[in-house]
Amino acid sequence: MEKLFRMDRQEDSTIPINWQGIKKSLGPGLLMAAAAIGVSHLVQSTRAGATYGFAMVWAVVLANIFKYPFLEYGPRYAIATGESMIEGYKRLGNWAIGIYIFFTLGTVFVIQAAVTVVSASLAAELTGLALSPLIWSLILLALCIVLLLSGQYSALDGAIKLIMAVLAVSTVVAFGAALVQGGQHEVAHFYPDIWDIAGVSFLIALMGWMPIPIDAAAWHSLWSLEREKQTQYRPRLKESLLDFNIGYIGAALLALGFVGLGALVMYGSGETFASSGTAFAGQLISLYTESLGSWAYTVIIICAFTTMFSTTLTVADAYPRVMSRFLEVLLPGTAAPSKSLRYYRILLVLVPVFSLSVLYVTGDAFTLLIDFAATLSFLTAPVLAYINYRLVTADHVPEECQPRPWLRWLSRGGIIFLAVFALLYMYWLIQYG
Repeated sequence: MEKLFRMDRQEDSTIPINWQGIKKSLGPGLLMAAAAIGVSHLVQSTRAGATYGFAMVWAVVLANIFKYPFLEYGPRYAIATGESMIEGYKRLGNWAIGIYIFFTLGTVFVIQAAVTVVSASLAAELTGLALSPLIWSLILLALCIVLLLSGQYSALDGAIKLIMAVLAVSTVVAFGAALVQGGQHEVAHFYPDIWDIAGVSFLIALMGWMPIPIDAAAWHSLWSLEREKQTQYRPRLKESLLDFNIGYIGAALLALGFVGLGALVMYGSGETFASSGTAFAGQLISLYTESLGSWAYTVIIICAFTTMFSTTLTVADAYPRVMSRFLEVLLPGTAAPSKSLRYYRILLVLVPVFSLSVLYVTGDAFTLLIDFAATLSFLTAPVLAYINYRLVTADHVPEECQPRPWLRWLSRGGIIFLAVFALLYMYWLIQYG
């Protein structure tokens, strides 16, 4: 039976890729880009430029390069096998799915809290309503639950793509304007020393969510299967990977734009980003208005908030979806659609409740929360990267769908890169922490 299933999933290189196939395949990759262009871009990349100039550009570039294969394996595995990576981890053994569950449960509430509090800060800036970050987070998470339970996410997703496009164009234009005005800086001043405990700590936090944590590969595999059900079309591997590459490369380039914007507008000005979420949101919007003019305020604040809200909404969907799939895989009798949907709905409420508890404890120190969550993601990255590589090269994956030699070598290099920096950070903490 498995042999027949694998034959059904084999790539036929004689079938040409056409526009209709590409159109039906687009979605999961753009959805992951929407999740990525959030905290790692609006917050971390901008802070990197504002605090360290261009000294961390190499880290943004290398993080995007070396994480690429492990995130690409999400859609690759789903299209090749017809199952999500959650089922794949179970195939590898209880050790693999156990590690993934452990890491997920260890980061889920912190990550949901971190992305929500950024959205909450932008909501306060947008509306002018001086509610506490906790109250705004409660309002936004309640809205996410209502949208996801009512099935209106697909409509919002279409609008988000348009808003993200506007934000991307605005960022490019703002960066260009800032570049023209940034001639007063000497080039050498943009590259301060980063090799101290504060610099290394932020470096790890920056790379932790750049462009998105590696466990998002499993999210992507689930979204790929959902897209296949929605369109009743099984995409070819090349079509699915094209969707992934459009979103991934676009997100990587935009990250560099945010670094440049922070460096050209704020670095060397004597101003530093506030740890308060509301104050940070105001500073973030000023990066655009200082470059483009005050006329851009309304457009930028709406785009920035909507982009961050799309991240919050995507994460609010992803974790309950992944955790309900855990139950389907591990517990007998939960694979029935009715039970699966029930678990998803229960978790859709429970995850925000516990995330709000995290926000209640941490208060408005949102940059500390984000750095902590991003650091956790980076420290777990080498292990998850290894598991994803083992999975996509396993015997049950059709050979023609397995990664090419160059991608295998990049995977090995990525595992080494992630492991070395994780060990470096722990060494730095022991020596200087």
